[in-house]
Amino acid sequence: MTLGSRILLGLFWVLHWLPLPLLAAAGRGLGRLLHALAGSRRRIALRNIELCFPEMSEPQRRALVKEHFLWLGRSIVERGVLWFAPVSRLKRLIHVEGDVTLAERSDRPVMWLVPHFMALDVAGAATQIFQRQQVASIYQEQSDPVMDAAIRRGRLRFNQGDVFPRSDSAKPLIRAIRKGWAFFNLPDMDFGERDAAFVPFFGVSAATLLAPSRMARALDMVVQPVVAEMLPGGQGYRVRFLDPWTDFPTEDALADTTAMNRWIEREIRRNPAQYLWVHKRFKTRPAGEPGLY
Repeated sequence: MTLGSRILLGLFWVLHWLPLPLLAAAGRGLGRLLHALAGSRRRIALRNIELCFPEMSEPQRRALVKEHFLWLGRSIVERGVLWFAPVSRLKRLIHVEGDVTLAERSDRPVMWLVPHFMALDVAGAATQIFQRQQVASIYQEQSDPVMDAAIRRGRLRFNQGDVFPRSDSAKPLIRAIRKGWAFFNLPDMDFGERDAAFVPFFGVSAATLLAPSRMARALDMVVQPVVAEMLPGGQGYRVRFLDPWTDFPTEDALADTTAMNRWIEREIRRNPAQYLWVHKRFKTRPAGEPGLY
């Protein structure tokens, strides 16, 4: 595993020198291969889309999954650009819209809500190279120490903040926010029932963390949604820093979480092929309900 990871990282470093149009073509080729070979992930994506878009015909769902894997392949192949390319190149490739400097001007800490689209790590880079505020985020530790270290280096290479393992205590993260750091928050994965509620997501009950609402209220945070997308071919990436929410958080964390999921749904409908469909979003079920996968 470790040797394979070192080889993969070396490949990422070599590939990052290529022009983005060539990387995009290579990524789409990888996506076709993954679609053919990664049967379990393909089935998860199909099931998710069946649950979220029941109005689609089966051929439409299969076509959407195939397109999704093309973007997934690109997100893998182009990872080296984010990890190794100079800032000057990243600034040319990442097109930012909206108020990217809100966090550095705000007298209250800012929480960025960033759903799991394929360009998620592009949004992370944008928060560090287009504004000066320190950034805190949470990441899932990898079982392979080489890959875990590479992910940390890639996300910290701009020397502008820190990442905290999800398995650790939340105290270091809270201390950073209280110092004024912005929080890059990923609100839309299934981490089980702990600190979560079953909230509709495309009409299906989904275990959803209540933490965005509770933390924003407890720490008096400004909540600014951020959405990233990959552009066709060699056009780069777009990261939209949307207007801060004026009605979030409220005293009702469950209502806030329901509203957050509705917003994520709207963004997915804008760009369905680039959402992370290979994750078991509905893995955790309410007591007594059968599994959906």
